[in-house]
Amino acid sequence: MSSPLRGNFPFLEVVGALSLGLVLLLLVVVPLNLTRPSRTAVGQVTVILTVIPAPSETPVPPTPEPSTPTTISEIPPAPGDIVIGAYVQVSGTGGDGLRVREGPGLSYEPQFVGLESEVFQVIEGPQEADSYIWWHLVAPFDENINGWAVSNYLEVVEAP
Repeated sequence: MSSPLRGNFPFLEVVGALSLGLVLLLLVVVPLNLTRPSRTAVGQVTVILTVIPAPSETPVPPTPEPSTPTTISEIPPAPGDIVIGAYVQVSGTGGDGLRVREGPGLSYEPQFVGLESEVFQVIEGPQEADSYIWWHLVAPFDENINGWAVSNYLEVVEAP
């Protein structure tokens, strides 16, 4: 008993389909190779390599000792100068405010930030420390709010 598929195999159709596929493949590949730009030899390229040495250990400078505040000698004040009893306002911080510290010097911790245009009364100073002139300020309506601030950001104003 013979199989019904054995005698009915379409050999010529399969060979024809494979031949047609091969011709179509050649029609696509050959034009692509012909239209591809030719490879021309380019001049020799010189690579520049910069060697950066590994970082060496950075020496740590010694921690400076906090400078001791010194009282500035008494000079008669000019109009607009900061004096004890004067009222001053925070000015020129660009809206960042002014750190008011526990004592006159950068080594003292900030107590609070005086806001731009905030008014204080001067109760002590001047003292020089860390290349700044420091004044002891107190809030006019609450003596518990007080601390030391640099004169660079203080401006004399009329009493509130």
